[in-house]
Formats: sequence, C-alpha cells, structure tokens
Amino acid sequence: MFGLPFIPVVAGMSVLALLFIMAVLAKLFRKAGPHEALIIYGLRGTRIVKGGGTIIYPMIEQCRELSLELMSFDVAPQQSLYTKQGVAVTIEAVSQIKVKSDPESIRTAAEQFLTKRPEQREGLIRLVMEGHLRGIIGQLTVEQIVKEPEMVADRMRSTCADDMNKMGLEVVSFTLKEVRDKNEYITNMGRPDVARIKRDAEVATAEADRDIAIKRAEMSRAAAVAKAQADQERVAAETASLAKQAEAQRDLDIKKAAYVEATKKAQAQADKAYEIETNIQQQQVITESVRVQQVEREAQVKVQEAEIARRERELIATVLKSADVERQRIQTLAEAERQRLTMEAEGRASAIRAQGEAEAEIIFKKGEAEAKAMNVKAEAYQEYNQAAVVDKLITGLPEVVRALSEPLSKIDKVTIVSTGNGDAAGAYKLTGDITKIAAQVPALFEALSGMQMSDLLAKVRLIGDNAPKPVPPSLPNNS
Repeated sequence: MFGLPFIPVVAGMSVLALLFIMAVLAKLFRKAGPHEALIIYGLRGTRIVKGGGTIIYPMIEQCRELSLELMSFDVAPQQSLYTKQGVAVTIEAVSQIKVKSDPESIRTAAEQFLTKRPEQREGLIRLVMEGHLRGIIGQLTVEQIVKEPEMVADRMRSTCADDMNKMGLEVVSFTLKEVRDKNEYITNMGRPDVARIKRDAEVATAEADRDIAIKRAEMSRAAAVAKAQADQERVAAETASLAKQAEAQRDLDIKKAAYVEATKKAQAQADKAYEIETNIQQQQVITESVRVQQVEREAQVKVQEAEIARRERELIATVLKSADVERQRIQTLAEAERQRLTMEAEGRASAIRAQGEAEAEIIFKKGEAEAKAMNVKAEAYQEYNQAAVVDKLITGLPEVVRALSEPLSKIDKVTIVSTGNGDAAGAYKLTGDITKIAAQVPALFEALSGMQMSDLLAKVRLIGDNAPKPVPPSLPNNS
C-alpha cells in the first residue's frame, strides 16, 4: 500500500532535480553577440569566444565582455598646429576606430583596455592620434591641407596603423572637419583663385558677347546683302518697266504730235485761204468803206500781234519752262538715284525731246503761215492810196487827244482856287486848258504828215470824186 504513492514522489523529485540542473547549466552558459567578444580566463587559461557561447565554471573561471563596435570621437588638439610654412592652424577631425576581429588583436586589445572605462580608452587613443596629426601637419603646407584633405586622411591612417596594431585596433576612417587660422591665411589663399575664376568668367562672358556680336553682325550683313540684291532686282525690274512705259509714251507722243501737226497745218492753210479771201473782198470794197476796213485791219493786226505774243508766252510757259523744269528735276533725281533712274530719265528725255520737236515744228509751221498772211496784208497796205493814208492819220487823231488827256483821268480829286481874274477863273480855266491841248493836235498832224490841214481839206472832194479805183490783186494759184 505504501509503494504506490512513493513512485510519483520520486518522479517529481527527479523532474525538480532535472530542472535545477538545467537552471544551473543555463546560469553557467555565456553567449557572445556579433558586436562583442568574451574574454575567459581561469584554470583552463585565457580563451576568446566571438559569435558563440561557452560554459563558465564558477570559482575557477572569470569572464569579461570586450566591445567590438565602432568608436567615433573627435580629434581636436587644444593647441594650434604649425605647418611646414610656420603658419599656425587649428584643425578639427573625426576618427572612427574599432578592435580588429582576429583573435590575436582581440587578445591584444583585451590586454590594453579590458579594465578601462570607455572614456579612458578614448582618451588614450586620442592622445596617440593627436601626436601623429601634429607630425603630419608639420610636414604639409596650408594649401595641401586645405586642398587635399584625402591625402591628409590617408597619411593619418598609414602613420597610425603601427601604433593601432600594437593596441589591437584599426583606423576605419579619418576625416578633417575644419581647418582655420587666426591670421586669415586660408581666406586670403583663395582670393587669387577667386580673382582668376572671376577673370576667367569675365573673359568667357566677353568672348561669348564677342561671338554673339560677330554672329549678329554676320546675320545683319547677310540680311543687308539679301536686301540689297532684292532691291537691285526690284530696281532693275522697275527700270525695265519704266523704259517700256517711256517707249510707249514716246510713240504715243510722236503720234499725237504728228496728228497735231497735220491738224495745225490744215488749220493754217484754211486760215490763210480765209484771210486771203477776206483781203480780196476788202480790197474790192475799199473805196466804199476805207475807214471801216482800216479800223478792221488795225484790229486784226492787233489781234494777230496779241495772238503771236500769247502763243510765244504760252510756248515759253508750257514747253520751254516745263522742259527746263523737267530737265532740272531729272538731273536732281539722277544725282540721288543715278543708277536706278538712268533708263527712265533717258526715256522721258526722249519723249520730251520728241514732243518739243513736234510742237516746235507746229509753231514753226503756224508762224510761217502767219508770216505769209502778214505778207498778204502788207501787199494790201501797199495798195492804200492817199485817201487811206489821210484817213489813217485823221482817225488816229482822237487817240492822240485821248492819250494827251489821259493823265487828267488819273486824278482822283481836283481843287479849283478862283482868284476872280476874268477868263482864268474857276472851272473855265480847266476846260480852257483842255481846249488848248486839243487845238495843238492839228499842228502835230501837220508836223507828222508834212501837209497843211487847210490844203488837205480843200482836196477832200477831189479825192472822193476823182481818185482812181484800186485794182484788187490777183488771187494766188494754190494748185
């Protein structure tokens, strides 16, 4: 009866003993992560466990952790560092250092730093690196330090490698954070480069502006050449067109001139025939109407003279003046645009010359016809007898008296002062003077004609009765 309950107790005790043994073994088992190494020393000597685990026997073995993580700290000496040139500079750098992963380096690092705190360990490493940094800076110039920081880092890593190996460490990286000096050497050092860069930039800008200006000038020149060529072609086309127009206008003017010439010639012939016929008729009735014919002939002569003068003035105003003005205008335009208007000027000059020649020919023909008519009139005047001459002189006396008294007609106002001296008083004096002037006309007539008025008047009846009839001139044969 007592045997049955005894079995569970034994089983429970066995389980408890097993759990206790497992707990003790778990307590004795130590593990090392990838970021650390276990340094075990004791009865079995010194062992290093990295990335694994082991059992640490109490009382006979001791275990410590050694960190394999990256250590980053500033390297900034408090004192100024002197370069090869003797320039004092202040340098701040950052360094990353770690324990090497091989067992020998871990063992060496454990010997150097296992019992020290992290700040003590970093202080020792910083002193070593600052000493090497001072030696490296003393071998370089400021320009090398500033412009070649990678070279400084490489030198720092190679120089510190031996000392770091002795401590089981390695320099992963070394970077310069800042380099400065109190004398502004570094600031002034960059000024030549800045000035050179500015100079190069200004030179490049000037060259670019020059190239742009050259390109613009080339484009402007090409555009100007193209425009000049286009203008030349346009001027050539306009000149050819104007030449053709001038030729057409010249032909038209020549035809018009020929037509006008024929018309004027026919008109002159008709006028000539009419005047000849009129003179014949006038000669036939000259004895009956001497005075009327004489006045008519004088009027015709005046009309012809006025017409001739008018035609002369018209010719001067229309042909000569216009030709002279046109010539001056063409010369002025030829000076400004000599090449473009040469053909046009020649065409217009030819047309004007042809027109002038045609009109001159017409005027010459008409003048010749009028001259012939005047010759006919002169022949008729040769047929005048004594009665006609006397009639001419007598009929001209009123004109002489009118001319003598014409100055009096120009007087706007006459003031008469009478002195009461008989006939010389008042308005009678004025009319008396006019009468005396008129009384002097017969004496003027006798002086001009050489004939006494009394003798002439005594022969008036004889002249009217016995004067021979003038024989009319024979009609000219136009055939």
